[in-house]
Amino acid sequence: MHLPAEPSERLSGGPSLSNRPIIFVVEDEEDIARLISHNLQAAGFEVQSFVSGASVLTEAVRELPSLFLLDVMLPGTDGFELCRQIRQTPALSAIPIIFLTAKTSEADRVKGLELGGDDYITKPFSPRELVARIRTVLRGLGHPSSGTEVLRFGDLEIDISSMTVQVAGHNVLTTVREFRLLEYLASHRGRVLTRDQLLDAVWKETPFVTPRSIDVYIRRLREKIEPDPRHPQYLKTLRGIGYRFEVPR
Repeated sequence: MHLPAEPSERLSGGPSLSNRPIIFVVEDEEDIARLISHNLQAAGFEVQSFVSGASVLTEAVRELPSLFLLDVMLPGTDGFELCRQIRQTPALSAIPIIFLTAKTSEADRVKGLELGGDDYITKPFSPRELVARIRTVLRGLGHPSSGTEVLRFGDLEIDISSMTVQVAGHNVLTTVREFRLLEYLASHRGRVLTRDQLLDAVWKETPFVTPRSIDVYIRRLREKIEPDPRHPQYLKTLRGIGYRFEVPR
């Protein structure tokens, strides 16, 4: 069930089909929004389109979309701030976010990463590439191939089947990419992994993530799981090489 929305705030995305992944598209240019909606629906997705961020959180809590596609430059609350609000909402915090924007600077991409974005697509874009990138991010939600369901190290618990993390018995909210990076490092504990190896394992077909972007994700994970992020006991840096997950003694 959807909340009623004013025409100025929301564009119709078509009938609700519960068996299709739902993409929330927040884009204030109507022509672009309709182009996105048409191509996503043709690719098998259900779409809810918004021209601003005003009612997105309320609708998302009711609907629980599979992914957010956010324009950065929006009237009122911009895409970066909307991403921040999504990541701070427990019911929505693990849902993937892709930024769609004309902003192309490295600083903007890093900011999107730091706020919890999973991908960053610049305008003008190919609708076919957009669909492919969305599918790539959603594939990251599938269960990994590890046969171990729960990894435990001291106060840290990583539940692979439910994609949840606990520290000292308290739930820690992570994004899909953060979880996948932590799970991969923990599953290969004791091994030194280069940034390129981590990119290949966790991001694969996501071109906007660079080797140095790994550092941003590691910093965010340390802030969430380490008792003292400045002196990490789990996620160790090997200068000039990469990272290693260690089991504290």
